[in-house]
Amino acid sequence: MTSESLIRIGGGSGFWGESDMAVPQLLSSGQVDYIAFDYLAEITMSILARARAKSADAGYATDFVTDVIAPNLEQIAEQQVKLLSNAGGVNPLECAAKIEALIQEAGLNLKVATITGDDLVSKATTFSSKKEMFSGADFPAVDDIASINAYLGGFPIAEALDKGADIVITGRCVDSALTLGACIHAFGWRASDWDLLAAGSLAGHLIECGPQATGGNHTDWHEVADNLHNIGYPIAEISSNGELCITKPQNTGGQVTRGTVSEQMLYEIGDPGAYLLPDVTCDFSAVTIEQEGKDRVSVKGARGKPATTTYKTSATYTDGFKIITLWYFVGKDSEAKARVFAEAALRRTRAKLQVLGLNDFGEVAIEPFGSEVHFGGNEAVRETALRLSAKHRNPKALSVLLKEATGLALATPPGMALHTGGRPSPSPVVRLFSFLVDKNDVDIRVHLDGQVTEHRIYGSNAELPPENSLPGPEAPEPSDNMTKVPLRQLAFGRSGDKGNNANIGVIARNPALLPYIWAQLDEQAVANAFSHFLKGGRGGKVERFYLSGTASINFLLHEVLGGGGVASLRSDTQGKSYAEILLDTPIEIPQQLIQKNLRHAENLK
Repeated sequence: MTSESLIRIGGGSGFWGESDMAVPQLLSSGQVDYIAFDYLAEITMSILARARAKSADAGYATDFVTDVIAPNLEQIAEQQVKLLSNAGGVNPLECAAKIEALIQEAGLNLKVATITGDDLVSKATTFSSKKEMFSGADFPAVDDIASINAYLGGFPIAEALDKGADIVITGRCVDSALTLGACIHAFGWRASDWDLLAAGSLAGHLIECGPQATGGNHTDWHEVADNLHNIGYPIAEISSNGELCITKPQNTGGQVTRGTVSEQMLYEIGDPGAYLLPDVTCDFSAVTIEQEGKDRVSVKGARGKPATTTYKTSATYTDGFKIITLWYFVGKDSEAKARVFAEAALRRTRAKLQVLGLNDFGEVAIEPFGSEVHFGGNEAVRETALRLSAKHRNPKALSVLLKEATGLALATPPGMALHTGGRPSPSPVVRLFSFLVDKNDVDIRVHLDGQVTEHRIYGSNAELPPENSLPGPEAPEPSDNMTKVPLRQLAFGRSGDKGNNANIGVIARNPALLPYIWAQLDEQAVANAFSHFLKGGRGGKVERFYLSGTASINFLLHEVLGGGGVASLRSDTQGKSYAEILLDTPIEIPQQLIQKNLRHAENLK
């Protein structure tokens, strides 16, 4: 690869509210041509929509302007690094205006482009016949809707760069589109270059969560424990032929290894053979991830198929209110005491709700931390943190629960250490409703230098691709000398959310181990491990997918997050802990494979 056929893109942000250390670090490295910033999640969109409803000049990620642009503007201009960000939220034009004011004040010559068209909330009434694409639920009441946004792709971003933009601000787009847009611009990739578009999308997916690709949330966390405070942000070196390398700035913490990058590839995906994006349908099942050197990992083999004719579109809407309280119990049988307290508080509250003419709670959750609640256990412990939460259409009912729970403080079993801080207040429950919108019904525009250009939609007439999961590895040879070890000694793991679904990626530390993992960790085994979370108990649906290139498995657990995001009363609303739960599963393997293939076994028990 020559310098003329290579671009370097840094991953500068993975969510709204992340640390602002990425930009100075990436600029100091002198290794980047672009920096991509991902700020948006579904809940973020609803928060920004409510902010815009209160003030016409709000509704964007203010951190991008105040913490990223303002203190680093001169360095950005001097190094000619281009910034690509979806910080625009539901008000990208206002975000761009604030940045342009900073540029003018500094006397610099930088151009800011804005992409609009994703915001479809004004068309809410035209979607009333839509069904939720996963659950089949009816479209919510229009008055309850906070936001509706289509997930746009990379081609509008590329067009803005083609027109000379130095900073590109978008509303909702798929996270990886920021990186893909830079690739399309730099290399002239066409809408029919499916494999190249898939490779660029994979590069974006690998860096879109910042340091999650460089040791953050890594299974082998002990390897980076000493330098986590200075963790490096990822850099994707992307070639015009679609090959890429993931690295990080020198003299920074964390690490870039096959394990850290493989974990991130499997993060928050469904079927790896049909990962649907606006510009391409990606197939990651044969991707190879190999260590190229210290903190350098090569990634090859992404394949693409035609994009569909629709944009995935997500609406957020309010569905009542919820309250979350936290209490501590100490001493013998603390878990039992916590449960007695919670049930008593609920019984007293329900009696008052009847007197007040209010319905029962829509949902309650009692989570006594310390009792193995996330593992489905019920152990006797001496310290318990009780998380008691509930939902109701009327916030008054939740205030009654808080009052009655507090009032029980003098009547509870012994050992209560009271709750933390001030008293919580009811907050809105925000739910996600995802559906498909024809691309021809979305009017995308590029704003630059006072000119507005309609963006031509790129795509094909493809329908949703059929499922084409690879068959798993062949059954392993039987052995007389078998032993059981925790899955974490055999594999890396990473989990995340897909709405109300969750995924768990499992990557064999050595390909020779995968047949044993595959043979024993099937859909039913995973359903059993999460039966206390899956809707319908053990009847909850679990899908399993095989990725031959990385010797890995992706599990998709349906309706497992209690609604997901802000709609959930769970402590883990996004399935972030699910890989840790699964990695405790015992797997039987030949004794000789432990000695031959495992490392750090003592640290991973």
